[in-house]
Formats: sequence, structure tokens, C-alpha cells
Amino acid sequence: MRIGFDAKRMFRNNSGLGNYSRSTLELMKKYYPQNSYLLYSAYDKNNVGFVIPEGVETVTPSGLLGDVAPSLWRSLSMARDIRRRKCDIYHGLSNELPLDIRHSGAKSVVTVHDLIFVRYPNLYKKADRMLYTYKYRKSCQLADRIIAISRQTKSDLMEFWGIPEEVIDVVYQGCNPIFYKRADEDTIASVRAKYGLPEDFILSVGTIEERKNLMLTVRAMAEGGIDIPLVACGRHTPYADEIMEYAVSRGISDRIIMLHNVEMNDLPAIYAMASVAVYVSIFEGFGIPIIEALNSGTPMITTKGGVFGETGGDACLYVGPYELDEMIEALHKVLDDKQTREKMTETGYRWVERFRDSAVAANLREVYHKML
Repeated sequence: MRIGFDAKRMFRNNSGLGNYSRSTLELMKKYYPQNSYLLYSAYDKNNVGFVIPEGVETVTPSGLLGDVAPSLWRSLSMARDIRRRKCDIYHGLSNELPLDIRHSGAKSVVTVHDLIFVRYPNLYKKADRMLYTYKYRKSCQLADRIIAISRQTKSDLMEFWGIPEEVIDVVYQGCNPIFYKRADEDTIASVRAKYGLPEDFILSVGTIEERKNLMLTVRAMAEGGIDIPLVACGRHTPYADEIMEYAVSRGISDRIIMLHNVEMNDLPAIYAMASVAVYVSIFEGFGIPIIEALNSGTPMITTKGGVFGETGGDACLYVGPYELDEMIEALHKVLDDKQTREKMTETGYRWVERFRDSAVAANLREVYHKML
């Protein structure tokens, strides 16, 4: 097969959608090297240090449109280049397909990560919601098949946009393989010194924004007599300032450590040294930090409902996203009971086997073959 990938996020995004794009290419290249892979990008520029695997072709805009308005090439005339290179399949990795995809001669599939902007419109600017709704819904209408990254996302596609169930395949995500092997003691010591981390702490990984709901953990620390520090690794937003203002008002600001530029390669060691990880987001499409923690042997407290039970199974403790008493109880249960921590670690290792690379790659391949 000749498979074309949308490489917009692959080259220019260092977080969720970029990680998914790079991982998809790397998995398919590793497990199915007999295929040909092409990367379609409006900008031939590698901003995130991604090394293109050997033998993978990059396709960038050609002609006047490519010179003047490369982003329009991606939306309006990419099909010509897909046809010219005789792709069998074109995969939109981040919710989008070219508007002219049906003129490409290729079968098309789009991965939809979530419809949070539909379910929680108050978290997005009106202009962004309108743009996402038009582009992503149109892509679903144009696609031969749709990949949803969870049953929750599949359900949302059916509920909000009326997408027929029979065209949607659920293919779970994995996490970076660097989390598969627990960091050794020398690496842990080096990373601890690099970031000045304490011996014991609660860990949160993810953008520090309102939807991620980190305030619940901080309030639990203040009101539940939990005196170990919190380390939050993620991009700064104004919500982070709100958290610090609250921490100052409750006299616990010295126990809140925010790290905004943590290197991916350092995260396995940070998970390994954490006493417990928390991810009590209001809503997600999948929740990769959950499986990062479980692969790292770190107990995880996450949210009841939504996708979180799909991702965490019976390996996590679950609390309501607005239930302070439940959060306090869960933190004490993990932090005060070594036997609980050990049981959660053991269960977590077993659960995350279903999200390993080989399973994800096989499920992707099955979708591609289904189209052909």
C-alpha cells in the first residue's frame, strides 16, 4: 500500500496531536515496512526535532499556490498531489481532510480525537468553535472511514453530528515507548537534581488549563491535610495563575511546583519518583497521561465517567471532577497505604498491555485494509 499522512502536526506540534501523528507514522513504518509512506505538509520545516524515518517521502506545495498560500494548498488542492503520487489511502491524523480529497483517487480516513468544543462550548472562543465545527464535521462527511480514539469519541460523533456507527472504527492510542521501561536509579537521581524535585510528591502532567481541573487537587491538599508537594508539568495558561493565587491564600504556595518546559525524555523518571499521579480532567478524548503513569508503575487518580474508565480500567481510583471529599479520600488512600499503591501498580501493568504498540499498529492496519 501507498499511504499518505497529513503531516501538519507531525512537524509543527510538540504535544498531543503532534505526538499522535509521529507515533502513527513510526508504528506503521516499524510493523509494516513493506508499505510506502508519504508525508503531506504545507511547510517543509521540522520545528520539533522529529527525524523522518528513512525511505519516507515528504510532499510539499508546488506551483503558485504553494509559493503564495501554502495553507490553502492543504485545504483546496492537495488532492492533485495525492493523485499524482498514486496513494491508495490518505489519512488525516488531526481531525481534518483536504476539501478536495474525493478528487484524489485515494480512499480517505480521518482520526477524530474529541468533540470537547461541542460538548463544552464555554471552554472555547466562538470563532474557534465555528471553525472547528465546519472543518472537522466536513472532514467526517468526506471520509470513507473515521477513526475515533475512544468509544467516548465515537459516541459523541454519533450523538452530536449524526455520523453512522458503521463508518466509525475505534482505535486506541498508545503512549511513547520510553514509558515502557522504568527509569533506573541513576537516571532518577539525575532528573531529580535537574528540576530540583522533592523526595515525595503528587504529579500532574498536562496543560495547566481549566479543563484539566488541577484546582481540585490543590484544594484537596489545602483542606485535606495533605502535606506533600504537588509537581505540575505542563504548558502555562492564566488558569495556572489562578491556582497559585489560591495556594498563596491558603498558605501552601511553597508546596506547588510548576514546570512548564519538561523534556519528554525526562518524564518517565518524574513519573517513577512520584508517589501518585492525578488526572482529574473534566473531559478528554482519551487521556494519555493515564497510560503513561500506569506504564511507569505510578498509581493514578482520575475522573469518573467519560473516557477515563476506558483508559484506566480497574487500575485507577476514580473521583467526581467536582467532588472535593472524594479527592481528599482518594489521595489519603494512596498516600497512606503502601499495600494500595503496590496493588494499583501491579494492576496497571496488566491493564496497559492493550495499548502497546503492536496492538495499536494492528488495529490501524485493519482499518486500512477494510477500506481497500
